[in-house]
Amino acid sequence: MRTHLFIAFLLLSVVSVMAQQNIGFRDGSVVSPQVNNDGSVTFSLRADSASSVAVIGDWVADGGRGTMVKGGDGVWRYTTPVLPSEMYTYRFDVDGVIGLDPANPFVRRDVGNLFSIFYVPGGSADYYMVHDVPHGDVVATWYHSQTANADRRLSVYLPPMYGKGDKPYPVLYLLHGSGGDENAWVELGHVARIMDNLIARGEAEPMIVVMPNGNFSKQAAPGETYENLSYKPMMTKFMPDYKSGAYEAAFMEIVDFIDGKYRTIADKGHRAVAGLSMGGFHSLYIMLNFPDKFDYVGLFSAGLLKDIDTSIATYSDIDGKLANLNKVGYKLFWIGIGEDDFLYEVNKDFIARLDADGVKYTWHESSRGHIWANWRQYMLLFVPKLFR
Repeated sequence: MRTHLFIAFLLLSVVSVMAQQNIGFRDGSVVSPQVNNDGSVTFSLRADSASSVAVIGDWVADGGRGTMVKGGDGVWRYTTPVLPSEMYTYRFDVDGVIGLDPANPFVRRDVGNLFSIFYVPGGSADYYMVHDVPHGDVVATWYHSQTANADRRLSVYLPPMYGKGDKPYPVLYLLHGSGGDENAWVELGHVARIMDNLIARGEAEPMIVVMPNGNFSKQAAPGETYENLSYKPMMTKFMPDYKSGAYEAAFMEIVDFIDGKYRTIADKGHRAVAGLSMGGFHSLYIMLNFPDKFDYVGLFSAGLLKDIDTSIATYSDIDGKLANLNKVGYKLFWIGIGEDDFLYEVNKDFIARLDADGVKYTWHESSRGHIWANWRQYMLLFVPKLFR
């Protein structure tokens, strides 16, 4: 009996030590950020010895930068102007050192940087937040690529009704940008929440969303490969196979795997491919090289027709492939770009080419630049048009 009590005491001691490990990770007396009723946001930071503190965010007002003022209680504060509904990222600049908000446990990784986040409700952000609706599943699954001679990871969204019967579903293949991976659309794009909310509102058809890793020389997101923590996030242009055409040429490996593993409607009329930036570039050439496999394509701030080797079969004869696309037929060719995006002119040049080749498309021009706020909103516009 004494032995049992002693063992129980040791176990409780271990649990107590583990629980003590993270005490003090937040300053509970400081609330930050505080989203105010009018849509403004107040940031607070206790930094007693700092000489200057600023908040740097991705909102438009004041260039996304606010100078914080130290109060008599030693807490630095700043309140933004009223912000439109959106998910925002931000960090603090304390005497030139950039860091996260220690009072806010909610963060996202974008390439190799971490950002604190918050939501301003009342508009598009309502689609990015969790509501009391049926929720789909997001699973990480692996497929084998014969072309890459490697097992590679995918993120797959399954709608809430998947598995509650034998019904098959259409599939959207959703591709990330340079520096992203199979987690990018889930974490920064809020795909699961967007799909849950669109489906619950009856604004989108239930569908499977497949998010592959577009860095063809890598198996998966940083920390999820055999390299473990030695593989740090980086922009795709610094990796092998960037714009080599291999990823696009081998894309049917992913499609065949998904059709074999999940209950899909495995035909052209029930497949779509879309992507942001580099993923838009990939989506275009996947559509052009496999026009009999996809009926919908979405280009979000796509990096088009720049620095490509047209001697590579994947990228050759674009006008001939556009003509063939017209011949085969498709249901939607959707292009979105922000007026301040550094890729705006190449996208305008591309639609001039589409006009010359007689290719019909839907053009959406938004404000701002090359940012996730635009790409999430493009999803809200693009997804409801699919599989109707």
